[in-house]
Amino acid sequence: MKLLRIICLILMTKQAAAQFNNIQLATKREGEKYGPCEPSVAINLKDPQNIVVGTVLDRAIYSEDGGKTWQETKVTSPYGVYGDPALLSDTKGNIYFFHLADPSGEGRKNEAWLDRLVVNRSKDGGKTWNEGDFVGLNPPKDQDKQWATLHLKNDDIYLTWTQFDKYGDENPACQSNILFSKSSSKGEKWTKPVVLSNTPGDCKDSDNTAEGAVTAVNYDGKLFAIWANQGVLFLDRSYDGGETWLRNDLAMFEQPGGWDMKIPGLGRSNGFPVLVCDNSKSIHNGMLYVIWADQRDGENNTNIWFSRSNNYGDSWTVPQKVNDDETETHQFMPWMAIDQTTGYIYIVYYDRSPYTDNQTDVKLSYSTDAGLTFKHVTISEKPFIPVETTFFGDYNNIAAHDGVIVPVWTRMDDGSTSVWTTVIQQDQLIESKDNGKKKKK
Repeated sequence: MKLLRIICLILMTKQAAAQFNNIQLATKREGEKYGPCEPSVAINLKDPQNIVVGTVLDRAIYSEDGGKTWQETKVTSPYGVYGDPALLSDTKGNIYFFHLADPSGEGRKNEAWLDRLVVNRSKDGGKTWNEGDFVGLNPPKDQDKQWATLHLKNDDIYLTWTQFDKYGDENPACQSNILFSKSSSKGEKWTKPVVLSNTPGDCKDSDNTAEGAVTAVNYDGKLFAIWANQGVLFLDRSYDGGETWLRNDLAMFEQPGGWDMKIPGLGRSNGFPVLVCDNSKSIHNGMLYVIWADQRDGENNTNIWFSRSNNYGDSWTVPQKVNDDETETHQFMPWMAIDQTTGYIYIVYYDRSPYTDNQTDVKLSYSTDAGLTFKHVTISEKPFIPVETTFFGDYNNIAAHDGVIVPVWTRMDDGSTSVWTTVIQQDQLIESKDNGKKKKK
C-alpha cells in the first residue's frame, strides 16, 4: 500500500507539472542585436485553430493546428520593421502585424527612425505578409508604442499610440501626446490622426511621458481609450466611432510610482493599463474592465490592480488587487484579454511571490463573474532569473476565443531571452487548482 501511494503521488506530480505544456516559440539567433521579446498573439476569429505570434523585431510564428506545431516567417516592409509588435485578427480571418518603422535600416542613427507606424496584413494565417501600409507620418516627430483594437460589428480597426516631438529628448519643452486613427479598409487607409491627450507628457519615455494607450470598443460602437501619464490613468471616449471625443480627459486613477517602475533584474518594467469591453451575450455585456500595475504598497511590493465600469467609464469600482499573495514581492507586466464568446476575463503577469530572490514565474488569473472573484494558476513550468544587462521588452500578451486561452511571454535564461506560450482550454482551468509554491530561497 505504501508503494502504491508513492507511485500515485509520482503520477499526480507529473500530471500537475504537465498540465500547462510550455512551448518555446523563439530564441535568439546568432548575430541578432535583440533577442525575441515583447510577444503579441492573435487567435484567428474565422479559424480558431490558426494562432499567430509576433516578436521583436520582425518574427511571425504561426500554427494551423491549435498550437500543436509552429512555423516561422519574417515580416518585411520598405518602411522597415523595428519591433513593438501588436497583432490583431478581424472577423474575416485577416491577421494584422503592427510595428514601428525604420525605413533606412540604420535605427537610431538615422532621422527617419520611428517616422511612422506600419501594419502588414496576412490573408493566409501568418504564412505570408504584404509589404505594409502606414499611418502617422509627421516628420520630424517620432511615432511609438502603438496598439490596435477591432470593432467586431464592422471590422473597423482603431489605433492609438504616442507621438514624441523627439523620442528621448530631455528638453522640458519636448512633448509627448496620445494620437488616434481609424481604418475601415483593412489597414490600407487611415483617418487623419487626432490628439486625444489634453495633458501632454515629456519625451523621456518614463513616468511623465504620455504612453501605453490602448482602446476598447463595444458592439454598438462606443469607443474608449486609456493611457498613463504623470502618475495618473486617463480615459477618453467617443460615441461616434472616433469622430469626436470628450472635451476633457477623465482622470480615472492615480498610479503611485508611475508606470515606469523598477523591478530587480530588469532594466525597465512598465505598468501600462489595459482596457477591454465585454461584447459577449452574458449579463455583463457592455462592462468595461481595466488592469494596471503600480507600487502603491512600496517599491519592493508591486501589485496588479483591477476595476470595472458599467456606465461607460463615468464611474469605476474601487481597485481590487488581482494577485492573491500577501507577500512583499513583485507581480508585474500584466496583460488582459476577454473571451467574447463567454465574457470570461484572463490576466497574465509575472509573479515572484513564492521566492525571496529574483526567481520569476508566469501566472494566469481568471474570472468567470466579471471580476468579482479571481482564480489563479502558475502556467510556467519553471522559474527564470532575468538580468538587467539584457533587453527584456516592455510587455507580454494574451488572447482568448471560444474557450481557448493563449498567453505569450518572455523568459530569460543565462542572460538570453526566449518567447514561450501554452495553449489552455477553459476546461483545464476549471479542473485545476492554484499550483503556486511555498516561499523559498
